Amino acid sequence: MSAGLDTNAAAAWLKDHLPGFDGPVSATKFSGGQSNPTYLLHTPARNYVLRRKPPGVLLKSAHAVEREFRVQRALEGSDVPVAKMHILCEDDSVIGSPFYIMDEVQGRNFDSPSLPGMTPPERGALIDEMNRVLAAIHDVDITAAGLADYGPTGNYYRRQVDRWSKQYTATQTGDLPDMVALMRWLDGNIPPDDGQRRLVHGDYRLDNLLFAKDGPRCLAVLDWELSTIGHPYADLAAVIMQWSMPATREGRGLAGVDRAALGLWSDQQFIDSYCARRGLDGIDNFGFYLAFCHFRMAAILQGVKKRALDGNASDPERGLQLGQYVPQFARAGIDAAKGIS
Repeated sequence: MSAGLDTNAAAAWLKDHLPGFDGPVSATKFSGGQSNPTYLLHTPARNYVLRRKPPGVLLKSAHAVEREFRVQRALEGSDVPVAKMHILCEDDSVIGSPFYIMDEVQGRNFDSPSLPGMTPPERGALIDEMNRVLAAIHDVDITAAGLADYGPTGNYYRRQVDRWSKQYTATQTGDLPDMVALMRWLDGNIPPDDGQRRLVHGDYRLDNLLFAKDGPRCLAVLDWELSTIGHPYADLAAVIMQWSMPATREGRGLAGVDRAALGLWSDQQFIDSYCARRGLDGIDNFGFYLAFCHFRMAAILQGVKKRALDGNASDPERGLQLGQYVPQFARAGIDAAKGIS
């Protein structure tokens, strides 16, 4: 057993199923993640990364490592940078939950979107690359990539509002009138389906990207747990939503930061560059997409909080800290709905 992972069991299975794999194996758990526990596997020949479902009782459709494996394998060789996928194990009996193995990608990861320690030109180049990769995700030919059935047809926001409302209700730990009001507003203001059916990441932000050590090139987009076929503006609005949060370790936002002085992009510059890359004239009704993203993040963090309270979170202490932001996201969603933010 290493870092909460039965490395002997994992190594035995991998030796029989992954060509070239050989032990002995030790594991180091990556810190900070609140979704699927992730480990760096050390072997004499090379390192791998193992990502698994968390232990305990899980909500239906949550923590789908099988989907993460599928979408990243489908994107290999595309304009969307992803780690190389090796093998998926769906047998719960091996280590207690399904898992997959991928390459270790050695790159830079940034927790703070203010990018401390960088020059203004370096910051601008990284944000530009972040923008490029987001447009590339949304320009994937889902039929050619074999992902046409990766998500259901129909109005993406209708099914997402329904899904996350149910998830929030299932993990609710107290009364939050703002969240109830936000769910009610979204339910009554879902825009008509405009026919855009694209691959969406579902949790696109700077700290889910790995960059080259010697420049702004993105090496891998991580954490595809919430990916599906849906509407691309949800990913775009998620970036803007994240930047509106406090500039703290937990908030990971840019509220109160002098972006121009640091060489960071404004919200509008990011939106305009995205539209230019995708050949769009602009985006109407952006307040809805922003309100939706605040709502979904509140529901996600409520689930994190509930798992921490139940004792099966990947990082319980940080899970409780993040759970404190649920009311703030709910309030921000209402403000976006009113056109305030």
